[in-house]
Parts: sequence; C-alpha cells; structure tokens
Amino acid sequence: MNAEFPIEEVDLTALIGSRICHDLVSPVGAIGNGVELLGMTGDGTVSAELDLVRESVDNAQARLRFFRIAFGQAGDDQEVGRAEVLGILTELYKGGRLKVHWAVDASCQRLEVKLAFLLLQCLESAMPYGGQVHISRGAAGWRLRGEAEKLRLEPMLWEALSSGAVPASLRPSQVHFGLVPQTVRQLGTGLSIEIDERAVTLAA
Repeated sequence: MNAEFPIEEVDLTALIGSRICHDLVSPVGAIGNGVELLGMTGDGTVSAELDLVRESVDNAQARLRFFRIAFGQAGDDQEVGRAEVLGILTELYKGGRLKVHWAVDASCQRLEVKLAFLLLQCLESAMPYGGQVHISRGAAGWRLRGEAEKLRLEPMLWEALSSGAVPASLRPSQVHFGLVPQTVRQLGTGLSIEIDERAVTLAA
C-alpha cells in the first residue's frame, strides 16, 4: 500500500493539465486527419471527411465543457441547468460502451455538478468494459450507481476515496480520485461507497 498525503502536498494542477492534454490528443488529432483528407479530395465528395471532422469537433467540445465543470473553479452562486448537463453527457458518451442516465430534473449548483462529474469519472475508471451509470439526486444528496458485467477496481484508489485521503502516486488519468475528497469537503458533505461483484454505488 502506497503512502497517502494531505491534498495540499499533491500537485493537482499539474495532474489536471496532463489529464486534459491526454484526453484531447485523440479527438484533436482526428480533426487534423479530417482536414488533411479534405485537402486530398478532388472529386467534390467530402461527406465522409466532413463527418469525421464534425464528430471530432463535437467530442472535443463536449470534453472541454465536461472538464470545465469537473476541473474548473465553481462559484457558490453558479448553477448548471439540466439541459446543459444532458447535452454534455449525451455528446460525450454517444456511441460508447458506457451509458450514462442523468435523472435530475432541476438545476444544481455548479460545485454540486462538479462533484457528480468527478464521481462519474471514478465509476468510469472502474468500468473500462462499459456498463450503465444511473445518477440521481434527492434530499440526502447524490446517488450514482454503476453497473457492469465486469468491474476493474484498483484497491489503492478506492480505499483512499473511502477514507477521504489522496493517494500519493496518482496518474494523470486518475486525477479525479484526488479531487473528490477536496470537493466533498467544500460542500460539507460525506461520501459513502458500496461495492459488490457487478456494481458500485456512491452516495454524497
């Protein structure tokens, strides 16, 4: 088991930057490929190439909007509407193996949506082969349940998440595990985790 340190000793800013760059490499590269194909086409038939560019741009934009909420600063008086969240999630997970269901009708404070998005990323890390994630919010707070035929859980990450600590050896692709404890404390709430063979349930 690796040692754990307070949040202040972990350079989360650098991890966030690395994570964003890593996730944007593929869609931005695809945009470049699409533009190159357009330049090579001489018969006027460019629908396939334009579709590639359009799909890549949409995905990149959705990722940026998601990252802006999940990793950006959230003011106390800022809210995020249901339509905006659904637009982000629909575009981000369209055609993928992971299906996300947002069952929240009202607008939420930006900091609350930030927590929900970070917890969603934790579930996504545990479900690399796909599955279903159901997100709801009631009087007790957030409830996210991820269900999959096969889960892949890294004990160090989930044990730290349960204790409210930040693992010392986070990789850029795991930075959300470091941000959850900080966001939970900002909201003055707690986090409970239930794990069984085919599901993970997070309540905050």
